[in-house]
Amino acid sequence: MAEAIQLDKPLPVGSEGKRSGGWWGVLALIVTEGSLFGYLLFTYFYLASQTEQHWPPEGLPSLVMPGVNTLILLTSSVFVWASERCIRRRQLHWSLASMALAFILGVCFVVIQLHEWSIKTYDMTSNLYGSLYFTITGFHMLHVLVGLIVLLILLLWTALGYFDDRRYAAVIIGGLYWHFVDVVWLFVFATLYLSPYLY
Repeated sequence: MAEAIQLDKPLPVGSEGKRSGGWWGVLALIVTEGSLFGYLLFTYFYLASQTEQHWPPEGLPSLVMPGVNTLILLTSSVFVWASERCIRRRQLHWSLASMALAFILGVCFVVIQLHEWSIKTYDMTSNLYGSLYFTITGFHMLHVLVGLIVLLILLLWTALGYFDDRRYAAVIIGGLYWHFVDVVWLFVFATLYLSPYLY
């Protein structure tokens, strides 16, 4: 009987006013993954400075499709932030809509990136630039896919009513990862698409 009564109690709020273990864990993950991206981008710039080839060999990259994709990804990050804000303000329907839009925009980013890969005139084995391009964008795509899984879980939990104005740590933690993916893309975009115009 005592166990049945305990099951009816609401879930604990957790450590109010303190960062949760999950927050610190994601922060450690971000530092580690950020370092890996830093190594990849350093490799790109180092090899670009050492090559005798025209860089990139196929000519300057188009900025239209990746520019649109960048705006899509940044907008999705805004909607993740809005979802968290709506939960804090007890606007759960708006929070659900914001998270759904963030997820849809993330999927749009993936579709556009896959399309861009398919129309490239080179692949990973064509030349040094192609190898670096597909390695860096592929590594980022992997992080986007993980982020989409996180957003989908948060969307499901929001729809099931797991969050309220006191219980939303998972949204903050998942959002932190998604914002990291978006910020990393800005560096990838600047490196792969903008920096060739400086050579």
